[in-house]
Amino acid sequence: MSGPTGRPLGRRTFVLGSAAAAGAAALAGPLAGTAAAAGFGWSDDGSNYVVDTGAGLVFKVSKTNGDLTSLVYKGTEYQGYGGKNSHVESGLGTSTVTIAQSGSTILVSVAYGTLKHYYAARSGENNVYLWTDKADSSVTATRYIVRVKAGLFLNDEPDSYTYAPTVIESADVFEKSDGQTRAKHYSKLRVMDYSYIGWTTGSVGLWIVRSNHEKASGGPFYRSLLRHQSADGGGLYEILYYGENQTESERYGLQGPYVIALTDGGAPSPSLYPSTLTTSWADSLGISGYVAAGGRGRVAGVGITGRDTAYPYTVGLANSAAQYWGSARSSDGYFSIAGVLPGTYTLTVFKGELAVYTSSVTVSAGATTTLNTIAVPSSNDPGNATAIWRINNWDGTPGGFKNADLMTYAHPSDVRAASWTGNVVVGSGTETSAFPCYLWKDVNSGIVVYFKLTAAQAAAAHTLRIGVTTAYANGRPQVVVNDTWTSAVPSPPTQPSTRSLTVGSYRGNNHTFTYSVPASAWLTDTSAYNTLKIYVASGSGTTSYLSAGTSIDAIDLLT
Repeated sequence: MSGPTGRPLGRRTFVLGSAAAAGAAALAGPLAGTAAAAGFGWSDDGSNYVVDTGAGLVFKVSKTNGDLTSLVYKGTEYQGYGGKNSHVESGLGTSTVTIAQSGSTILVSVAYGTLKHYYAARSGENNVYLWTDKADSSVTATRYIVRVKAGLFLNDEPDSYTYAPTVIESADVFEKSDGQTRAKHYSKLRVMDYSYIGWTTGSVGLWIVRSNHEKASGGPFYRSLLRHQSADGGGLYEILYYGENQTESERYGLQGPYVIALTDGGAPSPSLYPSTLTTSWADSLGISGYVAAGGRGRVAGVGITGRDTAYPYTVGLANSAAQYWGSARSSDGYFSIAGVLPGTYTLTVFKGELAVYTSSVTVSAGATTTLNTIAVPSSNDPGNATAIWRINNWDGTPGGFKNADLMTYAHPSDVRAASWTGNVVVGSGTETSAFPCYLWKDVNSGIVVYFKLTAAQAAAAHTLRIGVTTAYANGRPQVVVNDTWTSAVPSPPTQPSTRSLTVGSYRGNNHTFTYSVPASAWLTDTSAYNTLKIYVASGSGTTSYLSAGTSIDAIDLLT
């Protein structure tokens, strides 16, 4: 393949766009990989840079704004629906776009104000590698969306299908005629649950392999847009920062690589996964903010004691600049987190999604920080406290409560949801499954829990605890015992200010409310049921499922 000058594209043939690329000189450095595949190279069609990987994939990048305008795999065009290109955000606008080739790598660089974006192709690979370097807030929530033509893939994830006749919330949640709900938000998955997302026909697969999310926000349990399909086509997302139900401030810097991968029907190669991807071939490309493996460190923990082995444990690292996480081994709690940028981080141990231990750790380039066994104090896990009764288990999620599983991929009004009301009887064996995962001021506030106490228990004051995982519009629980004792309205903890409970996410800031209930509040008749009524207090919110609400983790009455 030849460049626009007609000369063969050799090792150092550069044809740049409107300005010389700052990284061009760096591309002349040592090369990784093998000799270029037949057909590998690039050309200029006047409006776009056209890149041929030599393996069946040809893509085009607009010279005007850096959009991906074409994605052709083995002769079939996959890019485009609704007349839109694939791009950062909804398109960057007029940008400086340049291209350079060095042996087996082609790099397209896009500069839009302080934001820089990159596409890279490797000879013989049907992959497009992408990086996005966001320096400040001049561009809003950051994503890359691959827009795919309609009719090319079956809709195998129907809850994210966004074409339905009735809009029921904020122009982005829909209801079908059968009462089932649909929204692009309903991904089901947390970031830590997937390495790639996409579609396959059985003979062709189109995927986005996510990055390590080191410059994203929200931690390992964050849920966001992943993919959707509509009558016009489909979208695959890499969300680098999204403000909805966000628990952290935005991080800035280079994010990537993430990969658009085309296959012959199978999943993308595990070598592209964020946990295994190596990109030493990109070390000398001059990508803004790029830090090679040698400039990173690792944290390794010998083990974690004090765990409840019924639950998975995750170890997270976070500071204002970056975030990382890794799973603790079930047998002994050993963990290893590699590829960490140098710095001092808050280390958090999570039981399920509930933080039960924090400390500080410093990471140096090219070194491993080895930690001695971490001992989680018994008092740090609320599940270790002796309780008279407990509804659900303390793990930082509403899992196990009524409708909890459905709420990660459906609206609360969905016909598949069980009634959000109904009383709960402690000791029935169904107290957890009968208790709704969410409470709203305008939907099911005042739900009643029935329970009995022994004479000794009724003669003493007790602490009632209600754990929550997030809240909307400052919703928080106020309780009434036996219609005679009413708690004060607690102060609202810090929670995300956007929608959460209606867009598939219960993840906010875990918080435990405690109520000191005096002995005088209990019934002395041990054969009678005491009643606990839980109300949602808040002066904010609107109506129905957008009234003030909260997600419940666990409820217990302590001895």
